[in-house]
Amino acid sequence: MLDLHLQHMLAQAAGAPDLCDLPPEACRGLYRQICTLATVPPADVSVTPHQTRFGGQAVDVRIYKPHGAAGALPVTLYFHGGGFVLGDLDGYDAVCRQLCADSGVMVVSAAYRLAPEHPYPAAIEDSFAALGWVAEAIRGFGGDPTRLAVMGDSAGAALAATSALLARDAGGPAIALQVLVYPPAAGGHEGDYPSREQHAAGPTLTKRTMDYFSRHYFGASGKAPDWRGAPLLAPSLAGLPPTLLLLAGHDALRDEGMAYGEALGAAGNAVTIVEYHGLAHGFISMAGAVPAARLALGQMAAALRQALQP
Repeated sequence: MLDLHLQHMLAQAAGAPDLCDLPPEACRGLYRQICTLATVPPADVSVTPHQTRFGGQAVDVRIYKPHGAAGALPVTLYFHGGGFVLGDLDGYDAVCRQLCADSGVMVVSAAYRLAPEHPYPAAIEDSFAALGWVAEAIRGFGGDPTRLAVMGDSAGAALAATSALLARDAGGPAIALQVLVYPPAAGGHEGDYPSREQHAAGPTLTKRTMDYFSRHYFGASGKAPDWRGAPLLAPSLAGLPPTLLLLAGHDALRDEGMAYGEALGAAGNAVTIVEYHGLAHGFISMAGAVPAARLALGQMAAALRQALQP
């Protein structure tokens, strides 16, 4: 059964257009409104906007620190969701503030180039570059890169997962924890994922919208051309950091997320899989209106404390 608080929220949004019925720029504006309407009130933490360069591109990052924190802080690098087409630092500001306040950990929210203007693999290149930047530069902001986690939701979870795989193959940076929230782990490839049809009409993410995102990002086929866009298809999943994987019961991506968690475990990694049976895709941005989503946000923060705090 769909969570009653979520049902109420969706009833209030009845009549809103499906994101895939809008051009990308209008779609981005609507998504920003969705992300900010039901999220938690902004927590009182220190926020430092910063701009750096990855591969000749100017990229914005936002650094969140708890007030009064002493010494070098452990660091979490957060990648926002939005199907590789939508999302920005403003839409996820309250989420990152709350994670910082609840965990006592520095949170670095990193932007990345969006499709269709910047198709695959631009977002992956930017996310892995952001991880390298944190490892090299975060000491200058009071962070400790030897205590580092990556996390993200939806498209951002796929970027976090791929960044962890690339870091493993490159011999670093070392990652102590990855937190993946409803990742599109198969990159549009077919598989035994009944949830895609069971929840093709939503309630929040529809099959039409998934196809819209995939075509904008991967091209006409809608499928990742290599494993970097589909971490579930990586040649090996061995040697990855401990993982907290959060899934939604009413989500078309539920089954491929579960498949990724099970594959991580089969490869010898420590994995905790938590399914919020009554929730739907996008719940991490609903924590201000849906208590179960607020619980999930707290669970993410607790995992960061446990993995990163001395």
